[in-house]
Amino acid sequence: MLRESKVIEQMELLGIKDITTNRQTKNGTVIWQLPIKKYGQYIEIGSFKSGYVRRMNGGYTPYQLNKCEGVDHYYKAYEWTGEEQKWTGKYNKFIGKRRILIPNEVDRLEYLISYCLKNYYINQANMIENGNYITKWKHEYEMKNGSMDRVRELQDEIRRNNDLISVQRARIEELEKEIDKINDYNYDKIEGLNQEIRDKGALDNLSVIVNNERYKII
Repeated sequence: MLRESKVIEQMELLGIKDITTNRQTKNGTVIWQLPIKKYGQYIEIGSFKSGYVRRMNGGYTPYQLNKCEGVDHYYKAYEWTGEEQKWTGKYNKFIGKRRILIPNEVDRLEYLISYCLKNYYINQANMIENGNYITKWKHEYEMKNGSMDRVRELQDEIRRNNDLISVQRARIEELEKEIDKINDYNYDKIEGLNQEIRDKGALDNLSVIVNNERYKII
């Protein structure tokens, strides 16, 4: 019971929620939802009575997360005699893989937490619900030191910084609009002056011809 209580406490600290349906409960299956989105969906991990731990929404079928172990397979070795294949009396060895089942529920939950910390919270820089991030090195430091409260403080700090950045960005956009208005006004003013100069230049070039002599009009 002590291990189970500790596991539940860790899940609460990590924000992992139980979203198991009644039908799944009857089948001995528990589905956990992480506060982390990937491809627009919250990550869901399943713990199965059969001993498997699976990622539930990672593809067309639930993806097995259990560790693998090597398994030796043997198959008959054949040779071609010219007319047919004939068994040589020997076997070839092939090393395959199989998943290591975790029969105990608490063991599965402990493995689930460890896997999620490594592959989702740390490797993906702890992508939280609203799309903000804690830098990977900070999160790794906090996880190694076991201070989830500090992790939450860092998350709040990131949120506050993002809010401040949003305010600053909005102010910058306002300043940019004001600058555009000033530039437009200056452009129109300069263009008007240029037109005056062109008009004056045209007047300066006015002249008349009298008795085959050109006279400039002042």
